[in-house]
Amino acid sequence: METAMKNKKCSMDRDGFIRKRQLIGKKRLVENIIHGIFLMLGLVTVGCVLLITVFLVISGIPAVRRIGLIPFLFGKEWASTAAQPRYGILPFILTSIYGTAGAIFIGVPVGFMTAVYLAKIAPLKIKTLMEAAVSLLSGIPSVVYGLVGMKVLVPGIRIAFHIPDGASLLAAMIVLAVMILPSIIKVSLTALDAVPKEYEDASLALGATAVETYFRISVPAAKSGIAAAVVLGVGRAIGEAMAIMMVAGNAPNMPELFQSVRFLTTAVASEMSYAADGSLQKQALFSIALVLFFFIMLINAILNHFLKHSEEN
Repeated sequence: METAMKNKKCSMDRDGFIRKRQLIGKKRLVENIIHGIFLMLGLVTVGCVLLITVFLVISGIPAVRRIGLIPFLFGKEWASTAAQPRYGILPFILTSIYGTAGAIFIGVPVGFMTAVYLAKIAPLKIKTLMEAAVSLLSGIPSVVYGLVGMKVLVPGIRIAFHIPDGASLLAAMIVLAVMILPSIIKVSLTALDAVPKEYEDASLALGATAVETYFRISVPAAKSGIAAAVVLGVGRAIGEAMAIMMVAGNAPNMPELFQSVRFLTTAVASEMSYAADGSLQKQALFSIALVLFFFIMLINAILNHFLKHSEEN
């Protein structure tokens, strides 16, 4: 009898062991399938980037060859529809640089201080209300920003500075600064909320004030997230077209604060619709897109380099 009981128990243990191994095998199969799906999606993303890069290079190189790299990049005059066309994009490059820098100069301090206030100082009700407002601000279409800027900001600049037309580089900077605020605030707020509470408690216990703790402990601990917010803001500012076209005047002038200007993005958007297929004008527009693409890649590479360097230190 005991032998039969032992055999039955061994048989049950063996069956349980087999079922357990089958279950483990099924889990591993599911995990492998999920890993394969993630790998495939990642490869699709990389493939899309490579496809865009190859397309822009193939489409943009012919115009650069025909015009010449130096005249194209450093020429000061753009007249694509003139009897003797000229394709110099230096005004567009400088305008994009100045406009993005101005937007960052205005938007980053405002967004950063707002994030610090919401994360560390604001009462819960105010924080919830302002977070909802920031989310709403991020969902507003670009054309609405441009429309409000054209109807409110541009006339205000014209009246305030007594100039003939308020559509200018300054108006573009202000609109871009407002448009990048949601990205900077939300990402910085997330980074500040992730700072362990023990860091602040230790600082306060050592006699530091609340403000000193926020700016000397919390902010340095969240600097990687704040830097990522700035990177997102730069990408949003330099890649915007529609709103800028409505408030900047869209004239191919060298950049001045109170003068109508044209960005790299608006240069492509404003002429691509009527440029003839195969014409030098259309090829030059693709070359502008190629310059913008490499310009954004260069900025991201520089910011990521400084970010990694600061993390290592």
